[in-house]
Amino acid sequence: MKIRTLFLFPVVLALLAGCTAFIPEDAYVIGFYNVENLFDTEHDRGKNDLAFTPEGENAWTPDKYEKKLSNIASVIAAMAEKNGRWHTLLGLAEVENDRVLEDLVARPEIAEAGYKFVHVEGPDVRGIDCALLYRPEEFKVVDVRALPYDFNSASGIVFEKTPAEQAEFKTRDVLCVRGVLAGEVFAVYVCHWPSRNGGKGSDLRCRAAEIVREDIFTLEQRYEGINIVVMGDMNDNPEDVCMTDYLRGRETIGEMAEGELFSPFLRMHKDGFGTEEYHGEWNIFDCIFVNGALTDTDAQGSLHICKSDETHYGYVFNPPFLVQQEGRYAGTPFRTFSGGQFINGYSDHYPTYITISK
Repeated sequence: MKIRTLFLFPVVLALLAGCTAFIPEDAYVIGFYNVENLFDTEHDRGKNDLAFTPEGENAWTPDKYEKKLSNIASVIAAMAEKNGRWHTLLGLAEVENDRVLEDLVARPEIAEAGYKFVHVEGPDVRGIDCALLYRPEEFKVVDVRALPYDFNSASGIVFEKTPAEQAEFKTRDVLCVRGVLAGEVFAVYVCHWPSRNGGKGSDLRCRAAEIVREDIFTLEQRYEGINIVVMGDMNDNPEDVCMTDYLRGRETIGEMAEGELFSPFLRMHKDGFGTEEYHGEWNIFDCIFVNGALTDTDAQGSLHICKSDETHYGYVFNPPFLVQQEGRYAGTPFRTFSGGQFINGYSDHYPTYITISK
C-alpha cells in the first residue's frame, strides 16, 4: 500500500468531509495523538533531552517551543471545530513533563475547553511519557496508575534480549486512568509501546500488549460492566500479532468473544487509511480499542461506540494543513523537523479518535 500524496487519500477525505453527520448530539469524542517530541527548552536531570535545549542539536529555543505548543493546540481546536465539540478524553504520547502539559492546556487556542491532565513520570531514557487530557465536567478521575514494563510473560514469550539486556531496558509506562463518564465506570489506557528500531521489537510489543490485556482482565473482574478504551502509538499495525493474539483485538464486533476487544482501525487500515508513513508504506500505529461493554448497542441507556460512516467506527484526522505539501515528504504528516531543520510542522503522526454515546 503506497499512498504518496494527499490526493491519494479518497477514503480518508470522504470520511472527513462527512464525519460530522455521523456524530450524535450526545456523543463524547475520545482520541489519541502522538505529538512528536513535545519538550520544553530546559534540561531535566537524568533525561537524554539535551537535543531539545537552545544549545542542543535542534537549537530548541523558546520561540520554537511556543510554535510547537501553538501548533498542537491548533490541531486539537481544529478537531473540535470539525466535530462540534471538544474531546472528552485525549491521550497523548511523547510529552516530556507536567510543564509542557500545563503550557499546552493554557494555550489560547484551547483554553476554553478547560482541560485538565493526568501524567506520571516514567523511566524512558529520553524522558517522553504518555498523558491524558480530560474535561472535568464530563469525566471524573477516580484512580491513576502507571503500569511498568517487565519481562514476566505468563504465555512464554521468547525474548531476544539477554537477561542482562532486559535488566537495563527502559521504555514508557502505560498510563491507566479510571473514572466516571456519563454516570458509568470508565477506564482508559494510554500506551506508547517499544519502537521498531532496526526492524525488531515484536517480542517487546507482544509483552506490552500482554501487560495491558492482563490488567484489563483484572479491571473487568473487579468492576462489573466497566467500559474500557485502550489507545496509543503501538508501533504495530492493528493486524499484527501483538494486537490480535496478545491484546486480542478483533476486526468486527460480531466476531468478538468474551474478554476480547473491538479493533475499529483494523478494518480502516485494510481500507487504505493511515496515520504514519515509513518508506512509502502507510501504517496505523495510532490505534484505539474498546471492550465488550462499549460494543453493546442494544443495551438501552448504556455507553457504546458509534459508527463514523456506513462501514467504519473510527476517524483519522488529516486535513490539508496537517499534510506536507511539497518536497520529498509530500503527502505525509507535516512534521516538526525535516532533514534536521525545523519546519514549523505539527507531528509525524495524524490523530485518531472514536465517538461514544448512550
